[in-house]
Amino acid sequence: MKNILVINSGSSSLKFQLIQMPSEKVLASGLVERIGLDGAKIHYKTEDSTTSRELEIPDHGAALKKVTDLLMNKESGVIETSEDIDAIGHRVVHGGNTFSKTIVIDEEVKKAVKNLFSLAPLHNPHNLKGIEVAEKLFPNATQVAVFDTAFHSTIPSKAKQYAIPTEFYKDNHIQVYGFHGTSHKYVSEQAVKYLKKEHSRIISIHLGNGCSITAVKDGKSVDHSLGFGPVNGLIMGTRSGDIDQSVIFYMVEHLGYSTREVSDILHHKSGMYGLTGYSDLRDIQQKAAEGDKQCQLALNMNAYRIKKYIGAYAAAMNGLDAIVFTAGIGENSDVIRELVCEDMEYLGIEIDSEKNSQRSRDLRTISTENSKVKILVIPTNEELEIAKQVEELVDGN
Repeated sequence: MKNILVINSGSSSLKFQLIQMPSEKVLASGLVERIGLDGAKIHYKTEDSTTSRELEIPDHGAALKKVTDLLMNKESGVIETSEDIDAIGHRVVHGGNTFSKTIVIDEEVKKAVKNLFSLAPLHNPHNLKGIEVAEKLFPNATQVAVFDTAFHSTIPSKAKQYAIPTEFYKDNHIQVYGFHGTSHKYVSEQAVKYLKKEHSRIISIHLGNGCSITAVKDGKSVDHSLGFGPVNGLIMGTRSGDIDQSVIFYMVEHLGYSTREVSDILHHKSGMYGLTGYSDLRDIQQKAAEGDKQCQLALNMNAYRIKKYIGAYAAAMNGLDAIVFTAGIGENSDVIRELVCEDMEYLGIEIDSEKNSQRSRDLRTISTENSKVKILVIPTNEELEIAKQVEELVDGN
């Protein structure tokens, strides 16, 4: 048995799970939120207890130290010393062209992650900080980096290159990298197991505050909606998704916005928030149900964008066996799933409204018996996927 601690460091949060492998038993899990801000909180859960309390947590180092203290606490802890942790899996958002697989962390890896800060300025710096702190707190544990972009390294050149001068690709590495790879890998593998098909064509739809959609053929990512950065593709909570580049030039050249201001608008003030004034889909669905025309339009725009990608990816793979809804919205919003799947009979997609309205934390089918394409809802588990990859790597060394 191996105890693997999975750490996901965000800009002001730190999620963690301590998983015993290969049994996949979660010994402890939790979240530290509002790091460096007023009202910081730590949530901690074990099989026997659940606690939440407000603390002063100035930085990620202090956050991970609090987590360590809880894990080794005499009353609520699940380990005795830091040496009980065999390995630590760190989610790193961007691996660029440097990393296409999970890797044991050394000084060269840390240097490379730092060199990629410009590609993921909101994530990679915090990911690296989590690594550095964990090395000090768990000096005997094997530190492993699992990259969100790695799953998409199989995307072929015809799909990953942009039609701009080739030197930008060769010299500056401007291309489709893709994100949410750990989530897409996990749910697509679960779908393959469910389908029991030697060859499979699956569309994985990750819908949260950030959204993306992936074409997965025979277990490999062959196309993906997020590209060089995390703002294009589907309509998201505050991000615009696909937009005509001319709009950006117009905003700068004729409306007087700076490029930094335009970037801020597209990342933080657009998407569902820009359309409705709300970024939480639950609020938008409630307002739409009450008759708010703008919220109704936003929901229809959101679903329409997803439909277009489903059509494109079905064409790219020359067919479709299943579509998978996952992540917070994908797993919980029967409204979005219904809007996406209605009027898709031409592609063999038929949703069962009664099945769709039911709630479950397990893999479930929400398509009709006659539907040629399976419609699946599969809860994502990025932490377990990271633990699996860490275990496989450590056992192989």
